Parts: sequence; C-alpha cells; structure tokens
Amino acid sequence: MTVIYPVIMAGGTGTRLWPLSRQARPKQFQPIVSERPMLTETLTRLTAVEGVEMRAPIIVCGKDHAELAAASFEGLEISAGQLVLEPFGRNTAPCAIIASLLVEEEEPEALVLLLPADHHITDQKGFSQAIQHAAKTAAEGYLTALGIAPDRPETGYGYIRHGEKLDPHACKVDRFVEKPDLPMAEQYLADGQYSWNAGIFLFPARLLLGEADAYAAEMTGACRKALDTSRRDGQTVHLDPETFADVPSDSIDYALMEQTSRAALVGPVSMGWNDIGSWHAVRELADSVAPDTENVIVKNCRRTFVKTDGPTVATVGLDNVIVVATDDAVLVIDADQAQDVKAIIEELKAKGRTDLL
Repeated sequence: MTVIYPVIMAGGTGTRLWPLSRQARPKQFQPIVSERPMLTETLTRLTAVEGVEMRAPIIVCGKDHAELAAASFEGLEISAGQLVLEPFGRNTAPCAIIASLLVEEEEPEALVLLLPADHHITDQKGFSQAIQHAAKTAAEGYLTALGIAPDRPETGYGYIRHGEKLDPHACKVDRFVEKPDLPMAEQYLADGQYSWNAGIFLFPARLLLGEADAYAAEMTGACRKALDTSRRDGQTVHLDPETFADVPSDSIDYALMEQTSRAALVGPVSMGWNDIGSWHAVRELADSVAPDTENVIVKNCRRTFVKTDGPTVATVGLDNVIVVATDDAVLVIDADQAQDVKAIIEELKAKGRTDLL
C-alpha cells in the first residue's frame, strides 16, 4: 500500500482574518468555520482517506505556536508526528524541502502530502478520491498538484492550465497562472482548461529533493544546513535561527512547480474546497456554519455577515457588509474589499499598535 507522510503547513498569520486572527493565535488554531480549530479539522480529514497508508502527520509552524499545534490533537485518535518549529516564516518551498528531508530519513520511498492547515473541505469522499488519484500520479514520478473545478470567475486564486493527459484523472501541467483580473478569469472559466490552484501537493520525497537540487540549489543547500544545525528534542525539530535566516523565501509554485518538467495536475476536483482566505470566503460558508446569534442582532440586512467574540453587535439596513468584533477591535468592511484587510495591518504596524497585531 502507498505510504504517505502528511505535512501540514501551519505557519501563516492569517492577516486577512483580522481582528480574530492574530500573531499570537492565527486562524489555523481557531474555530473559524466549525466548533473545532481549523488545524484539528485538517487532521481529522486525513484519517478518512482510504486506499493509502497515512503516517503520523508532520506539523510545520512558528516557534511560538508549539503548544497550539500540540493541542490540536486533543480528543483525536491520531498520533502526532514530528513538529518542526520555524523561527520565522520562509514560505512553502523551504517547508516542502525540509519536510522531504525528514521523510527521506524515515522512509526514502514514501510520498509527501503537503497541505495548508487552514482550508475548509466539505466533501470528504471527494477529498479522499483526489488523494488516491494524486498518489497514483505521484508514484509514477510526478510532483502532483490538486486542481479545483472553478465555478465562477474568481480573481483571488491562482490557476493551473491543463496539459497533456496522463490518465482519466491526471494531466501534465501546461502552466501556472497568477491571480487574474476579472476579464481574464472569465476567459479561463469559459475555456474549460483551467483549475484553481488549491495549494495542495503530493510527491515522492526523493523526487522533490532531486528537483530542488536542480532548480533551487541555493535554497536546498541552505535548508539542509538549517536542518543539520537544528536542535531535536524528541519529535520536535527546533530549526536554528542563524542558519535558517540564510534560507531564501519562496513558494513551492515559483521555486519548483513552475520550473520542473515533472509537474502534474489531478483535477478538476470537486470537493467543497474553500481556502478561507478572507472574511468574504467565510461569508460564503455562512449557510453551512452554525449561526453566531447569541450576541448578534441583524435587522433588514442583505448579504451581511456578522461575527463577534466580544460585545453584542447590532446591524440595521446594511448590504454586502462584513462586521467582525473582538474584545479590543471591530472590523467593518464592504465584502467586495475583504482582501484589503492587510492594509489595516500595515496601518497598525505604522502606528506601532503591536497590541492589535
């Protein structure tokens, strides 16, 4: 049976979900779309994948979030694998390389499933089937991405153009495409040969390292040095700050997937996927999320989402508005500008309001 090491990337700060998501407790450690933290939901999802043998998950997160990561396993019948603590973020390519080095130490022929901690997937069966198909493609010697079937001209996601067919479920990647403007997104949707890039990858550890040596040698060498100089405390890997600082920061898409000739795509996949990348995305799920009504009063509002972890919030006559309140901050934003929450973070930084970050 195919052996897979899940590697869950839990190092982001989730600034677009401010004021709920903060540096001390980013969104992946919070119950955004259910009663359980998003990382816990991701861990649970892995246990229901059939047809493969899942090893204990490897978690990669910031050094200040070790306890939060460990707590995500509470109440689950899942053994925790290695916990890799980053002194600071270096994006997804170094994460993939370091995780592959750790997997190579254990089982050189195993596959690595690299996935974010903070995505929401409603169709467990669809997810399980997608992983099975991707495992087959990866085992045949491909760095395999999952592509989501687009259902609208979305400008907030990257796209992947389908290339030569490999089998009924997989194809080679023709090219990766950055987030488009609306006319281009409409063209991609009409073309029918594009999938959304889910940021979920499955690949043989050895193949990833070989391609990294070929196309990102400086990064790979720096990652090896950072791992060699790390402090290991049982299952916890404390990456050395001094050597990890020399690791270039880049995404797996830019550094490897766009360079390699071994990039493949399984898709388009329909599995109820949402990257929860903004409050707009959370609002899209509002019908399936338990309503936050105890401290919320909404009257004569349309397309309005209200969430509070602090004071009672009452809204009247709003249209297309998102309101999020905590005990020390309130966000009120036009839903169509939800991606611009990052501008608030920059303003807070400029004003030295680190207490709100």
